[in-house]
Amino acid sequence: MSAPAPMPAETSLTKEFIRSFCTSKLAIVGFVILVVTAVAAIFAPWITPQNPYDLMQLDIMNGRLPPGSENFDGGIFWLGTDDQGRDMLSGILFGLRTSLSVGIGSALLAGAVGVTIGLIAAYVGGRIESGLMRLVDLQLSFPSILVALMILTILGKGITNVVLALVIVEWAFYARTVRGSAIVEMQREYVEAAKGLAMPFYRVLFRELLPNCLPPILVIATMQIARAIALEATLSFLGLGVPITQPSLGLLIANGYQYVFAGYYWISFYPGIALLILIVAINLVGDQVRDILNPRMNK
Repeated sequence: MSAPAPMPAETSLTKEFIRSFCTSKLAIVGFVILVVTAVAAIFAPWITPQNPYDLMQLDIMNGRLPPGSENFDGGIFWLGTDDQGRDMLSGILFGLRTSLSVGIGSALLAGAVGVTIGLIAAYVGGRIESGLMRLVDLQLSFPSILVALMILTILGKGITNVVLALVIVEWAFYARTVRGSAIVEMQREYVEAAKGLAMPFYRVLFRELLPNCLPPILVIATMQIARAIALEATLSFLGLGVPITQPSLGLLIANGYQYVFAGYYWISFYPGIALLILIVAINLVGDQVRDILNPRMNK
């Protein structure tokens, strides 16, 4: 009988990553929460009792009903309603769609910009590297929320503008991390071999350097997604984020803030709990990914 074929290296690494990830019960809990949250957000239009932003489905007589109240049609508002009669459970699921879209979209775009700049800085070196890193230092010297507020004050509300503002305040984190990793990789033989073969610089950057810089990129990305969701919620709470027609969790919290001291706590409380659970779940997963890919950071 012939010997079994050796397992591909990629498959072996994937199985080892999954095995290491599953050693943390908190990371598993966080991952399950993220999966459930993502599925609920994606299918929100089909699983929610109402579209909370369709005026034809709203009744002002259902305004500010406490959790567990029945409506005139016999349905139950499990998490209550807001001042316009919107079902809070439906609003939270629709809000999750916006929060996740903004968080993931801005993290991916910021990663693309920051990774490219970091790779170029490490590969080119000299004055270009020095100039790019001074730009990174300048960006990181300002509070992210302040920069985002200034940008949105100029551009105005809107998901596109929020994503653009978050990309501007996030790209520098990727650039600095990738530049540090790429400088180490530049000293290795495979990069020297690629240069000796006169390989175009963009192929060296994205075919040779980038795959070997992926671990720190993944670590930064998981952290930045949670950070972007929190920043977007803060901006929306302050009135400079997404418009009322495209609600996020931050906007839902802001809508109920004025009613908290009147006893209608649930209008802000439940969206706040949803936001907290989402960010904690992402951080739990991100912490375990960090410990697996870069265990030295845990020492």
